[in-house]
Amino acid sequence: MGAGHAHTLYRHGHSPVHALPPHCKLAAVFGFVLVVVSTPREAVWAFGLYAVLIAAVAAAARIPAGFLLRRMLIEVPFVAFAVLMPFVAEGEQVVVLGLQLSVPGLWGAWNVLAKGTLGVAASVLLASTTELRALLLGLQRLKLPPLLVQIAGFMIRYGDVIADELRRMSVARRSRGFEARGIRHWGVLAKTAGALFIRSYERGERVYLAMVSRGYAGSMPVIDEVAATRTQWAYAAVLPVTALAVCLMGWTL
Repeated sequence: MGAGHAHTLYRHGHSPVHALPPHCKLAAVFGFVLVVVSTPREAVWAFGLYAVLIAAVAAAARIPAGFLLRRMLIEVPFVAFAVLMPFVAEGEQVVVLGLQLSVPGLWGAWNVLAKGTLGVAASVLLASTTELRALLLGLQRLKLPPLLVQIAGFMIRYGDVIADELRRMSVARRSRGFEARGIRHWGVLAKTAGALFIRSYERGERVYLAMVSRGYAGSMPVIDEVAATRTQWAYAAVLPVTALAVCLMGWTL
């Protein structure tokens, strides 16, 4: 996979969570999200306990609350959608602060907000404690289709390259006095997008030919073999197993 690739979500550290093998963390987060989604929305207290679990993991990983909350702003569009649900959903109505809201819509909004927020928080914690290269190695260890892992790896590796190409094209336009101010400039922007696509496609062909000339036959060599001990698996299982216990109580109480 080559050298590590840093990303803005990752926060360097030496906590026990950082030290866990990536496939253990991937499995733990997937299990936790699956349990959260399976929890009945009426068990409001259960989602509070899930939030406590996430906070405990963040504390163990030494991830500041401000860092976590800022990265969770990505879910704002979903929050906006959830806020609209009580106003547009049908069914029994209830008056809240002078507004007539749908009871099923309120439950639906709560369901989206609670489960979505917990899922985003878990994903942000995973990204904050695991480098992208390590995530790809973890996906390999979990037997994700190799072709999908390779596509993800190339997307990550060359995303910055394409972004730099776009920035150079933007600088070239500005140096010639161009500044997009209205719909009449959309044609120029469309030509820029087309040129960027062609350059990216040609770059991809050159990279592929270079790989074939060096012996590429459909699979990438695994440089780092990441293994996990039983202790590490047990440590990672604390989050989903505890969440599962909460979920079962939510269905029975």
